[in-house]
Amino acid sequence: MTSLRKTESRAQPVQKRAQERRNLILGVTAELLEEVGQDDLTTILVAKRAGVSVGTLYHYFPNKYAIMYALAEQWVGEMDVALQALEVEPVESYSVKRFVEGSVERMLAVYTNQQGLLPLVQAMYGVPELKELDLVHDELIITSMARMFKRMDISSKANELERLGRTYLELSHALIIVAVNQNQTDAEKTLSELKFLNLSLLERAKSQF
Repeated sequence: MTSLRKTESRAQPVQKRAQERRNLILGVTAELLEEVGQDDLTTILVAKRAGVSVGTLYHYFPNKYAIMYALAEQWVGEMDVALQALEVEPVESYSVKRFVEGSVERMLAVYTNQQGLLPLVQAMYGVPELKELDLVHDELIITSMARMFKRMDISSKANELERLGRTYLELSHALIIVAVNQNQTDAEKTLSELKFLNLSLLERAKSQF
């Protein structure tokens, strides 16, 4: 038993260092995505910026797409956490306007916190190795929104709830991506327009229910 405890205590610092190095590689890759884009991103660049050998980097990730996959997976995970937090709220008692304000702000926070977001999103859409996560991201938001729309009595039909969820996703995704790459004044205008569009979408659907 004593020997087992010693082995575990030695393993913990090693695991911690490994996680810290993995996080360093992910952070450096996000920085480089902003600087050079996905086409010019290489494992050599990442290793040099991270201060590790290419061989060490390959111990964690076999290629640049594996690093980008991990970044995208992290981003999707943060979106999942944000949506779960929103679903815990008593949205059935919210006005449509309050819901739109809250949901857009929660999504915006996740997008804003992801460095290198634009090239990462472009890669998720266009790179076969990352396409799976693009679909996971979309389905996550669509199904979460559909559940909340049902609770808010916007519709009770499954196909209509899914359609509204997809429209809400497409509007929000497209305009938040624009907003996070604008100056503050333009970003505020874009987000205001997004909220107006989402509000109009849901209020129209609710009036027809």
